[in-house]
Amino acid sequence: MTYTIHGIQHLGVGVPDHGSSWKWYRQFFGLDIPLFDDEAEAHLMTAYTNGKVISKRAAMVLNLKGGCAMEVVSPSTFTASHADVEHQLGDLGIYIGWIKAPDVKEVYSHYQCSGVQIVSELMQMPNGWTTFYLKDPNGLLFQVVPDPNVYTKSSHLTGGTSGCSIGVSDIDRAKHFYGILGYDQVIYDESNRFADWSKLRGGKGKFRRLLLGQSNPSGGGFSKLTGKTYIELVQDLSGRKPVKIYEGRRWGDIGFVHLGFDIRNMPGLGEKLSSIGHGFTCDTKDVLSMGASTKVHCTYTEDPDGTLIEMIEVYKMPIVEKLGIFLNVERRKPTQPLPDLMLKALRFMRVRD
Repeated sequence: MTYTIHGIQHLGVGVPDHGSSWKWYRQFFGLDIPLFDDEAEAHLMTAYTNGKVISKRAAMVLNLKGGCAMEVVSPSTFTASHADVEHQLGDLGIYIGWIKAPDVKEVYSHYQCSGVQIVSELMQMPNGWTTFYLKDPNGLLFQVVPDPNVYTKSSHLTGGTSGCSIGVSDIDRAKHFYGILGYDQVIYDESNRFADWSKLRGGKGKFRRLLLGQSNPSGGGFSKLTGKTYIELVQDLSGRKPVKIYEGRRWGDIGFVHLGFDIRNMPGLGEKLSSIGHGFTCDTKDVLSMGASTKVHCTYTEDPDGTLIEMIEVYKMPIVEKLGIFLNVERRKPTQPLPDLMLKALRFMRVRD
């Protein structure tokens, strides 16, 4: 069965306090447009919550300057907490979230003046991109990367998310898995000690570093907004045995809880993933309501090291809910971008502080 993976849709982030965390992401990442903001039980996630159904508040938030979304998840059944050990670069799972910006140096100067916890100087990535690293109030590590393309002009200095860095135990095996998800373009593949990582925990060691993009992006409804996205695979070559970032923890605990992909034809994708040993670990089996106006089909799988990957097939979502304007995705061609008028109408959903 034919399926389409459009690419990264969002980065899931577990936080202990939804209100204050999202406010910080609005202020410093411009993620001020909620596609949904809902409190509900997470029946789908019992495989990752010790077999118990938890309740959580989750908001899928966008920046209309461009980029992918972030899903801000805060459990209400328990308080999200950090791991008992302090993780470091090369540990297995999503360790760094990427934020795009047309002018990285301008963002760096602004953050310096705004009290943001910056953890590196302006540095060069292996492909020559200027970058720097920072932590959010919950201690999560983010990286600002350059992207001159913006979708709409705004006062925000950054766009939204554009990918992440994932620790893996075998980079070639992980490369094959993420290639099936459409990230088959090698932008760089280097083994060395990297200056831009020198201030990160564990970052002075030797690593293999592989940056993947999409050689043939398939388009999709939000492709004009999301733009180019990336997955960086990181393998520790120092001889240290990396540990799993979510080992013994629950989905929703503080960290990058999953990477979400926008797809069409979930059954076809399920057949393909099952054939390579990565079948769905969770599946709604049917349409899932996320609030009164959002209808989706959600599944999860794991990469070769257990990093959680969410697949979302959207059927219906609000564009301007208060005006009764909704998107029915099933009536559109899978590769057809949404018209600018509809995408830019999302500004009416903006949350202002």
